Amino acid sequence: MPRIVSVWLPQWPIHRWLAAERRRPSGVPVDPEAPFVLADATDAPRITALNPAALKSGLAVGERLADARARIGALQVRISDCAADADALARLARWATRYTPSVALFGEASGADGFFLDVTGAAHLLGGERELLSDLAQRLRSFGLPSCLAIAETPGTAWAVSHFARTPERIIERGAERETLSPLPVAALRLSPETALTLRRLGFKRIGDLIGKARAPFAARFEKELLIRLDRALGLAAEPLRLLAPPPAYICTRSLLEPISTEDAILTAAGRLMENLVPKLEADDTGARALRLDLYRVDGAVQRLGVRLTLPTQSPEHVTRLLRLKLERLARELEAGFGFETLSLAVTVAERIQPRQRTLATASEDAERERRFTNLLDALRQRLGAESVRHLAPVASHWPERSQASSLAPEKAMPWPDAESPRPPLLLPRPEPADVVAPIPNGPPMRLRWRGKVHTIMHAEGPERIAAEWWRSETCPPTRDYYLVENGTGHRFWLFREGIPGRGRVTPRWFVHGLFA
Repeated sequence: MPRIVSVWLPQWPIHRWLAAERRRPSGVPVDPEAPFVLADATDAPRITALNPAALKSGLAVGERLADARARIGALQVRISDCAADADALARLARWATRYTPSVALFGEASGADGFFLDVTGAAHLLGGERELLSDLAQRLRSFGLPSCLAIAETPGTAWAVSHFARTPERIIERGAERETLSPLPVAALRLSPETALTLRRLGFKRIGDLIGKARAPFAARFEKELLIRLDRALGLAAEPLRLLAPPPAYICTRSLLEPISTEDAILTAAGRLMENLVPKLEADDTGARALRLDLYRVDGAVQRLGVRLTLPTQSPEHVTRLLRLKLERLARELEAGFGFETLSLAVTVAERIQPRQRTLATASEDAERERRFTNLLDALRQRLGAESVRHLAPVASHWPERSQASSLAPEKAMPWPDAESPRPPLLLPRPEPADVVAPIPNGPPMRLRWRGKVHTIMHAEGPERIAAEWWRSETCPPTRDYYLVENGTGHRFWLFREGIPGRGRVTPRWFVHGLFA
């Protein structure tokens, strides 16, 4: 059964704003002990968040700022920044992946001030659920973030307990959802304010007042939100979480006794993580095609390094080498701060490794050639960037512009066909017009004027007639006659005449399409 942790950060916008102010002070500093509120930037601003001092003064979220100022003259006010709050919460949630890769934000319907952790099968790594919650709460306090935590089988129960339970015991045992939820107010079901208000007016103040009652009257009186929330909290219906990222195929995490910051120490730890993953990969006959190394800093920031491979691998040495190249390229962007205390290596894409022939000499040579080629591609991608290394693949078309395509990663493709006529190593992005003197009607070129220079043709081969595919009627260009020509200095050009003299209404024109060495 699943085990879900609800991490609620009370007054999250206030704490986020104060933390940002401490890092980059500007203007008059805010006194956190005095009444302080955040307000929206509208013509009639209202309070969006407030600190405990403002709450004790009788202010409330949603109150008009003008009314609040009339009641408290020395009220400290700043403009709220919802986008910055959401970005900071997402960064904090990514940091929480040190406990589990399955992390999901609350969302607007649940307050947008916390996140869920699916720690199913992960709590034992920290000694149990109680130790996990204690460690998580302690680390959040070190960031200056008070939190309310709870763990249960369903996100709904965990959220309700973290927000409304008044007891220090926040670990809900399996099957205790009904007993736990019964004394909590109906607002603990994450209902809309209108639905919660209507229920209270009808006398349904506690969740226990709803449990066991006939469902038909509720379905007729309220939106389906009520029954769905109740069923999800009790575990009668599934509540899928929108995870920040899909769970990796394989993952290995290691917490260090002392933080590390040097490149060699990071690579050594990453290599050991890969060695721990190898037995699992071998047992499943799979290899890593894409990996992600997460570096968790002491101050809560997370640095991520992604590596994609040409072919799946189980080699720790190869992975470590690629990570070294990645670190060298991103040396200026990698900020170690006070060091990294936890490292996690995840195989985000895994592929089955096909068995290979190991006995025949030719098979061994082919495998070694392929290994060296793929290692070179992987190294170039880490050194230059994935966007800088492209792969050409043949396309089933005789038309030169369509006969090949480039991609970022080489895939299994059809073999290159044997051309009857030579093709230039350099094909121009588009054919360039040229002036050509040639005998009529089908004689070879004798003189070429291109890019302002005149070339006397000494040798010519051709023509090679190429017609467009007949099924591309909407873009069917005239037939081309290609020639390979050479001038007096040895420069060779690949040019063509568009259109056949004496046929059709198209006047033949000449173009240069490629260059030879």
